[in-house]
Amino acid sequence: MFRLEKTFKNKNQQLLNVYFTAGFPALKDTETIIRSLSKSGVDVIEVGMPYSDPMADGPTIQKSGMQALENGMSVSVLFAQLEKIREEVETPLVLMGYFNQVMQFGEEAFLKRCQAVGVDGLILPDLPLSVYENEYQDLFKKYDLAPIFLITPQTSEERIRKIDQLSRGFIYVVSSAAITGNSKEISPEQVAYFERIENMNLRLPRMIGFGISDHQSFTTACQYADGAIIGSAFIRALENGEGELEKTIEEFVKGIRNKPITI
Repeated sequence: MFRLEKTFKNKNQQLLNVYFTAGFPALKDTETIIRSLSKSGVDVIEVGMPYSDPMADGPTIQKSGMQALENGMSVSVLFAQLEKIREEVETPLVLMGYFNQVMQFGEEAFLKRCQAVGVDGLILPDLPLSVYENEYQDLFKKYDLAPIFLITPQTSEERIRKIDQLSRGFIYVVSSAAITGNSKEISPEQVAYFERIENMNLRLPRMIGFGISDHQSFTTACQYADGAIIGSAFIRALENGEGELEKTIEEFVKGIRNKPITI
């Protein structure tokens, strides 16, 4: 958790959060991808726990998740892969998955393992805010993990302020009501939404995700938040790479930071 707070304190604009699916393209690629993203200067690394019934994921991430499951990825395997990652990587790590996975593993056992391997936060779209507040808030605090909740253009101001009150780390600002992987340009309606959230003067930093896919959409989103999250475009880059993971990752991050790229 401290790593997230330090990151947002030291750098409060144009933060880049890159999502990838653990166990994709190959089962043993997880650690290599984390190390390479960190070395390339990514500010937050979001590790997806593949799940057989994802709710918010678009076809690109769904496909990567199914491949990862076929490769043998599981929550237990992921924790084993992360055992020694903190010996090399200081970049904040956030796990993204579904609360059903946490329940199947055992809620406290899952959170304890997260702390043990150096995970800083959790994004669980199917964890209701009220359930977190009433049943799991103390456990998250016990294991010093940031619960990161999503807001959309349809989220009420009351709920946004409640999320700002209960969350830690950052608020995940979903750019539209669509699933992930939508790579259209940011629309005037989305800009108005971003401005509305910005004008609320929320306590926590904000990261914009869904539909952020290149240098242009990244820099546009960063005008209205502390940073942006890229997922599907990175998965496609990994899928289309020619076997040199480190080089593929370095070029992808450089493209997002410095110039438009085509995937």
